[in-house]
Amino acid sequence: MKLLAAGRMPFREAEEARFREKGWEIVHQAVEKEALACDPAEVDAVICNWLFVYHDLARFTRLRMIQLLSAGHDRVPEAEIRRRGIRLCDARGVYSAPMAEFALGGVLQLFKRSRALWRHQAAREWQKERDLRELGGCTVCVVGTGSVGCCCARAFAALCRRVIGVDLYPRAQAPFAEVLPLQEMQRALRCADVLILTVPLTEETRGLIGARELALLPGGAVVVNIARGGILDEEALLAELRGGRLAGAVLDVFAEEPLPAASPLWGLENVILTPHNSFVSDGNDRRMWEVIRANFSL
Repeated sequence: MKLLAAGRMPFREAEEARFREKGWEIVHQAVEKEALACDPAEVDAVICNWLFVYHDLARFTRLRMIQLLSAGHDRVPEAEIRRRGIRLCDARGVYSAPMAEFALGGVLQLFKRSRALWRHQAAREWQKERDLRELGGCTVCVVGTGSVGCCCARAFAALCRRVIGVDLYPRAQAPFAEVLPLQEMQRALRCADVLILTVPLTEETRGLIGARELALLPGGAVVVNIARGGILDEEALLAELRGGRLAGAVLDVFAEEPLPAASPLWGLENVILTPHNSFVSDGNDRRMWEVIRANFSL
């Protein structure tokens, strides 16, 4: 059996030995967009992230399993995978903890005016910032109550007044005070001091948060997007931020990545902007290998 291991997932000797013991031959390909490192017709399984953005699934005629290094499925032809009966496994749960910490940290930076305080420190100025906020009285709305959304809810619930969830498939679950269906999202937005987007990018969620939805948020609200750029209308958000009605945004994902240098988002004082970095953590490889070992029965 042949495994094509594509992308940045590091294989240690112990992991390679586990695969060999199970009869796997491993072919490594560090850069997924480059020419394939082996004949795709000979591949039984792949571990990858972007591989099928650059290479046609149809060429993998013997493929039986895909292990994604991402939690989302938006980089693979999911309908064709289902039609062919290929087993599709993702990285659900691997990145949830660092993403929740990132979201909480970003909101706290805005609430506590960390950027201004850092400028004072750099200038060696003893100057207080008086206009600071606290999470204690806030309502947080998390759109997407999967693994990342639940982890965000637990992190914010420790500090805020109430956490409401919105999901395509709602079900009651702690620590959400309630979980609403997507059709009732407007009710949650009207009381959301913090809006956190963790929902997968699908045809149902593309463009989910636009000008109308942002206008429903209370004045002074903060928007956090750690999901996918296509879910949020960046132009509508930009207008709200420039107008001063929204207090700020924490943006880790964008419709176009890398974000063009000409984007006005780069220069906004009330935006924390990062390069799709929220998932990065020193604990990811350990969790990813736990997922891989379970899915490959190693």
